[in-house]
Amino acid sequence: MAGPVLDMRSIVKTFPGVKALSDVTLTVRQGEVHAICGENGAGKSTLMKVLSGLHPHGSYEGEILFEGQPCHFKDINASEKRGIVIIHQELALVPFLSIAENMFLGNEHATRGLIDWRETLGHATRQLRRVGLAENPNTRIADIGVGKQQLVEIAKALAKDVKLLILDEPTASLNDEDSGKLLDLILELKDQGITSIIISHKLNEIRRVADSVTILRDGRTIETLDVHAPETTEDRIISGMVGRDLENRFPTRTPHTPEAGAAPALEIRDWTVHHPLDRERKVVDHVSLEVRRGEIVGIAGLMGAGRTELAMSVFGRTYGRYAGGTVLKDGKEIRTKTVAEAVGHGIAYATEDRKHYGLNLIDTINRNISMAALGKVSKRGLVDEHEERQVAEEYRKSMNIKAPTVFEPAGKLSGGNQQKVVLSKWIFAGPDVLILDEPTRGIDVGAKYEIYTVIDKLAAEGKAVVFISSELPELLGMCDRIYTMSAGRLTGEVPRAEATQESLMRLMTKEKNGTEEVTR
Repeated sequence: MAGPVLDMRSIVKTFPGVKALSDVTLTVRQGEVHAICGENGAGKSTLMKVLSGLHPHGSYEGEILFEGQPCHFKDINASEKRGIVIIHQELALVPFLSIAENMFLGNEHATRGLIDWRETLGHATRQLRRVGLAENPNTRIADIGVGKQQLVEIAKALAKDVKLLILDEPTASLNDEDSGKLLDLILELKDQGITSIIISHKLNEIRRVADSVTILRDGRTIETLDVHAPETTEDRIISGMVGRDLENRFPTRTPHTPEAGAAPALEIRDWTVHHPLDRERKVVDHVSLEVRRGEIVGIAGLMGAGRTELAMSVFGRTYGRYAGGTVLKDGKEIRTKTVAEAVGHGIAYATEDRKHYGLNLIDTINRNISMAALGKVSKRGLVDEHEERQVAEEYRKSMNIKAPTVFEPAGKLSGGNQQKVVLSKWIFAGPDVLILDEPTRGIDVGAKYEIYTVIDKLAAEGKAVVFISSELPELLGMCDRIYTMSAGRLTGEVPRAEATQESLMRLMTKEKNGTEEVTR
């Protein structure tokens, strides 16, 4: 067995009011893929920022040895010179520069201040070929998809002669196909002698590519396991992450029985939306669906099926060009041309992109929670800050938002806690209908269960919930009925008792004429 390439010993990192890491130890062997698991806020990303120099030497306690030598990285450039490269969940690429320009930004092939473009493009082409990306290096980053951008980040790392590659939630924004390609690439890099550390909440991916897994909880190392050992089951990993056994991944739910004669809380009829730039392209094509009070209705579909486009266009027409259709609330037609109108009619939409559209990251938890219903904490046009703080404090406790105070900026919270703030914001607004778009994306299994419980409770209180998710087990575990979409159209409606992953996938891969789509 290969010896350790990395030893992190007794790492302690403290922020004002919070001890993020407490005596953390991590050992990574040469040439392995080493996974790091833990709930949101467990300290995974903080530990990697310490390793990569984003938290410089002197700002933490403990010792780092790389290839047997002590490391005192003052910044990320120092760690990259040693061959340690980190790829963050939010990709650090400049959209309007080319692939080649991004790959060598700050690391240019230049002589006397002049860039050698022939060498730059040649080197870029070789590294792109190495990661299996057949793109012209002059192509702008803005003109390629997220999956290809992730490969560009890895090619960029390879161009720096990487020895230890750190990937933080590398598949969080990718579809299943792109995720599979990326995982295969990690294994190929392993065969080339490159050691990798992968942070992921997706236990199936960890079992596919990792050799070892270290579990962190509350800023401490719990244990390191051999992924290939018979005793290293998903339940064992989950138990280590959350500190308890999760007998069920989802709350026990009694299927909803609609009230006889009651109109749907939300009904969408013949809804059609064109692409914002291409007026001939229908992104939502004559979709009709309904959801009743107390019901959780899922929407399943592959990337590009039109799920998010449907949700955003109904919620204030925030996406695309409206081409027809009606929205009814409790049997009466309503206008939802603007977000204010939609909110006024008791409709809430929790976006899949919480960092850009769901939260103001530089503002505090209490301001984020109150922003969708300021009238509830205002008197004569002025916000009652005392009442606003009390409301936020109630949600901090009831939603188990892990933060020292409600005055903590939302941007400093982990992904799971940010999602809880988004849900708190819309629950406080008091909607009758909640449209939840990927509400557990990038969230660990323990925090997922907490959010599932909140959603189940909302339905039990009589709210109507539309649940959009890319994870079929999640839809099967939470929903009373599931609609499927493909190429902008509804292709099926399946009750909970009859739904399976296989039956949903068949409906999700149907073309408009009803035949199964050919894999391209």
